[in-house]
Amino acid sequence: MQAGEPTIGGVTQAEAAAMLRAAFNLFRLWDVNDSQARLLLGQPSASTYYRWKRGEIGPLPHDTIWRLGDLMGIHKALRYMFTEPERGYAWVSKPNEAFGGQSALERMLGGAPGDITAIRSYLDAERGGW
Repeated sequence: MQAGEPTIGGVTQAEAAAMLRAAFNLFRLWDVNDSQARLLLGQPSASTYYRWKRGEIGPLPHDTIWRLGDLMGIHKALRYMFTEPERGYAWVSKPNEAFGGQSALERMLGGAPGDITAIRSYLDAERGGW
């Protein structure tokens, strides 16, 4: 990180852009459609979302960066928990008693940042917090 480069929660805008690109890959692997992806990212306008999807990523809002951090944390936890990545990707869409029979994706699509954080917290607790 260069001196004077602004950060949000310790994340630079360049790092946030990299997380957004990774999130688009995750959305594909999780079988998330564009409408769902927009909700997970904090409801950017359609034009902003498609600009981001094309790789035209400018400064990202703080809320989006926090959401991206949780999404990356979910991905990391699933990679630790499942030796076969496909099982982790599939887990996101499977009903889960811990979420009242909803899938993790359904819970995350509640729309509030806390819905995504709840999934990350659950996974962190399941894997022992590391």
